[in-house]
Amino acid sequence: MSDQATITLDPAFVVGPVQRRTFGTFVEHLGRCVYSGIHDPGHSTADADGFRGDVVDLVKELGISTVRYPGGNFVSGYRWEDAIGPVESRPRRLDLAWHSTEPNLVGVDEFMRWVAKAGVEPMMAINLGTRGVQEALDILEYCNMPTGTYWADKRAENGHPEPYKIRLWCLGNEMDGPWQTGHKTPEEYGRVAAETARAMRQMDPDIELVACGSSGSGMDTFGSWEHTVLSECYEVVDHVSAHAYYAEHDGDLASFLASAVDMDHFVSSVVATADAVRAAGKHTKRIMISFDEWNVWYQDRAESQPPEGDDWPVAPVLLEDKYSVADAVVVGGLLISLLRNSDRVQAASLAQLVNVIAPIMTEPGGRVWKQTTFYPFALTSQNAKGEVLRLAVDSPKHETKKYGEVDTLDAVATHDKETGEVTIFAINRSAENALSLDVALHAFGDLAVTEAVTYANDDPYWQASVEDPDSVLPQENTSVALADGKLTVELPAVSWSMIKLAQA
Repeated sequence: MSDQATITLDPAFVVGPVQRRTFGTFVEHLGRCVYSGIHDPGHSTADADGFRGDVVDLVKELGISTVRYPGGNFVSGYRWEDAIGPVESRPRRLDLAWHSTEPNLVGVDEFMRWVAKAGVEPMMAINLGTRGVQEALDILEYCNMPTGTYWADKRAENGHPEPYKIRLWCLGNEMDGPWQTGHKTPEEYGRVAAETARAMRQMDPDIELVACGSSGSGMDTFGSWEHTVLSECYEVVDHVSAHAYYAEHDGDLASFLASAVDMDHFVSSVVATADAVRAAGKHTKRIMISFDEWNVWYQDRAESQPPEGDDWPVAPVLLEDKYSVADAVVVGGLLISLLRNSDRVQAASLAQLVNVIAPIMTEPGGRVWKQTTFYPFALTSQNAKGEVLRLAVDSPKHETKKYGEVDTLDAVATHDKETGEVTIFAINRSAENALSLDVALHAFGDLAVTEAVTYANDDPYWQASVEDPDSVLPQENTSVALADGKLTVELPAVSWSMIKLAQA
């Protein structure tokens, strides 16, 4: 049984440009993300800096743009200067965020060497939990200033005379969360964020700054937090952060597949709040959103529970969720939401990159493999180009317990004016029924289908593993057809699809 949906596309109806920073990710000193994830000196593919070459290869295939570092909750107790200079003299510290021991084998210099190998842009987070303005200025001087002053000279002594020139900086992390070391009221955080931002801009006016938004839309202070914080620091920041994680609960697959409904609402709520502050303060610029933590995360699973008591291990197994086909479809749907909102969401970070709720998994000293979520992310990053189009969608609807009535089809499209290429990304949110999709493309002239792939499986709960990473892969969708400016395609239940077209 198939339902019917239609989309009409026109190159004149544009949301905004595809933001390359939409395809960022996140590396936190959490679990095995750094140690035995990106950094594993004993591995057969490790380079002279101890970084795994097989992981770097998959990072490049994933197509990421930015990497947020070093946290996350971890950053709110982090002393960055512990992890510079000779490795043998670096102190070991207790990490309160994840009840672990941080050996400080990897720090800012190692990370910057890694991002150069991976070809990505760094997004640096600073500690505004246990630290403040001076420490922010110290790390900014270390990273961005030419030699001739204390911290810049330290960087040169540590092997990098030229400034790193990091552009994108996060002013703390989730500072409204009671779980956060040094968490603050909105008034307290707004004041320290404003003071820090002003001082950092005095040193380097060209940086971009992200203020902490609320840790999630379920927080009691969501909305009021953003309003208070931005009222303090509107003119000295560029972005406000948004964080959201999704999971299937109590077998409610229908609601889970509609997770992007919540993300759309989240974005529109933050935009409304930011624009209210803009109007009240008579500001001219607009604050953009950095959705710098998002993913599927099963927080109630045992692997998400940190160690306790006297157990403070180095790089414990934490948050190592194994993802299903349905999880991958949701990730693809969340990317659709981020692209659809690209006029205001101008950076985003899939949390995280390796081992920790991640698309890439490793064995210490051993194999590397792709999770199901790798594929929609990689294919969207590789193929979303040019401008995001505003679609006219006519979709059947179905009921969900969490979000009420939702569209069965969720889709977005991009158009590259230079090449004429059009790419459509679509998910079928139905847990039961296939979906017949018609796409009106008359406004683009003569097009031809160059690629059509679908990610789905008869068992939506199939999970990849190191023993079986690839028995379910994106497959050619042979149902696609194009005639007289009309494309037709069948979308299976619980599926993510990409259709590429080029000038004929």
